Amino acid sequence: MEVKQVLHMNGGLGDTSYANNSLLQRKVISMTKPITEEAITELYISMNAPKNLCMAELGCSSGPNTMVVATELVKMVHLPMFQLELQDHETSRGRVSPCFVSAVPGSFYGRLFPSRTLHFIHSSYSLMWLSKIPKEVELLNKDNIYMASASPRQVIDAYYNQFRTDFSTFLRCRSEEVVSGGRMVLTILGRKSEDACSKDCCYLWELLALALKQMVAEGVIEEEKLQSFNIPQYTPSPTEVRKEVEKEGSFSIDHLETLEIPWAACGKGHYPAGAEDRYYDVGSCMRSVVEPLLVQHFGASTMDPLFDKYSKILCHRMANGEEAKFVSVTVSMTRI
Repeated sequence: MEVKQVLHMNGGLGDTSYANNSLLQRKVISMTKPITEEAITELYISMNAPKNLCMAELGCSSGPNTMVVATELVKMVHLPMFQLELQDHETSRGRVSPCFVSAVPGSFYGRLFPSRTLHFIHSSYSLMWLSKIPKEVELLNKDNIYMASASPRQVIDAYYNQFRTDFSTFLRCRSEEVVSGGRMVLTILGRKSEDACSKDCCYLWELLALALKQMVAEGVIEEEKLQSFNIPQYTPSPTEVRKEVEKEGSFSIDHLETLEIPWAACGKGHYPAGAEDRYYDVGSCMRSVVEPLLVQHFGASTMDPLFDKYSKILCHRMANGEEAKFVSVTVSMTRI
């Protein structure tokens, strides 16, 4: 099955839903708010106080974060009318005066909107997901579920090349949809190091792999199943993001920076059984994001025991002083 058919967050409002486990993503949006505000303010000034703006939120998923950015922009720039396009899997339409809202299904690694119709695009924690798993990864990465220091060089190169292809395609498609002088702000889960296998980006997947290997040892999961599973993600460095933007050539970079936020930011703030329980929230956050991929490959019956093991591994590592952080790469651009 293609990645785009199973790559989505957990829906609904249950304990494992994305809606109830996306506090980290909301905090990242809050941290990058000054960059977004600067971009939209400069756009407003450059357009000589326009009567309306058409904006798109790409990879919006579902839950309380979906309308956060749009709500802030509507408050900040007082216009007679906004048009907001929400891109993800489900479609809906509505109106919250003065904002007309519609949803656009499909992949952002292809065209989504008519030519020269968008003034502003925002996307947060979406573009690290790849359109597919490269063949080299499927063939050569048998003992890992993601890039690791033990992965063959061909695997690391294949992941990077797939990111370059996908990100370049994204930029080219958006360049056809955004008006000249339009703005785009992207926040991508990334890394500070130029080492693609650094702890910045690979450690969470390494610990998930440990939990999966425990289940193989217990006979719950077949080893062949584990060896054929790989995460369709690449977390770029700022240098890699800059390189692809400049190579594609349709946008000029106004602002590029990295931000760090501790794993504990996933926590909801109440831990009756002890402070280490906040790392169970990291496990819940990860489950809400990656569970559909895992269910497709390993089956739904393995999820509860898998994430119980994963959370315990997280708690053990963090209790021994291995504090880690999520790294975000944020880039603000103008359509040339």
